[in-house]
Amino acid sequence: MSRNNMDRFGSGEDNTPTGGAEAPITNVTTPTQDGGGTLAFSVPTQHVELPSKGRFYSETHALHQKDVVEIKYMTAKEEDILTSPSLLKKGLTIDRLLKSLILDKSINPQSLLTGDRNAIIIAARTTGYGAEYQAKINCPNCFENTDWQVDLDELTINPGGEEDSKGYDVTDNNDGTFSIKLPKSGVSVGVKLLTGKDETDMNTVREKRKKRKLGENFLTEQLKTMIVSVNGSAKYTDIESFVDFVPAFDSKYLRNAYSKVMPNVDMKHDFTCEHCDHEGILEVPLTAEFFWPK
Repeated sequence: MSRNNMDRFGSGEDNTPTGGAEAPITNVTTPTQDGGGTLAFSVPTQHVELPSKGRFYSETHALHQKDVVEIKYMTAKEEDILTSPSLLKKGLTIDRLLKSLILDKSINPQSLLTGDRNAIIIAARTTGYGAEYQAKINCPNCFENTDWQVDLDELTINPGGEEDSKGYDVTDNNDGTFSIKLPKSGVSVGVKLLTGKDETDMNTVREKRKKRKLGENFLTEQLKTMIVSVNGSAKYTDIESFVDFVPAFDSKYLRNAYSKVMPNVDMKHDFTCEHCDHEGILEVPLTAEFFWPK
């Protein structure tokens, strides 16, 4: 599969699994059983390359203009987080995991851009359980269960930004937002890059609609969340009205353009069914089950 203008996620000068230079060992102390002293344990840490390179964070954010973020290797503590039924039910597993792993405690995982969160999750999974991701999935063609294997080190990074949006009418507003001119309606739409908080808010709305049996509205909710203006108007009523009536062609164009400007790890990977030989491309899901796929 050809991926132009992208860097391999697992590549780097030192050729470590996560693509970042391994950080100095951090000494962590823990009380002995009798409480009379301490035992020193060496906990390795690593620098994870951020797809955004810190370009789209405000000047007050800890990751502003930062290429990497330092995280510790996963321990039994993080495994407790991943296996907590209450956290999983509340949808807090990934946020708690990131909070535990990131060494700079001034960084709120909810404030991280989606692509940067993804990079950290992949790095944690790779160092914790290896780069080989294996799962059983239903073939979209014959619907039979088939084995799927992905080398996480082979995933690539999409740097995003205006320079990566060739073929689309995109302008970087230099304030963390982009203007996208739609071909059919001629409307100029301002979009922001989604963060962990935005993803959480969308999931909350999705769950509420599910409980009320109101049906799925993933695409429209995503558009309403990422759009910050329509022809210069930032009124939510104008954004909501636009999303409800935007031509399907423009909607697809907008989503495709957004995927180009959003710095991220490309989670798409080749798939071949062992039963019917169907070939296609699937996306690796970054949920709590990503660490222990069924």
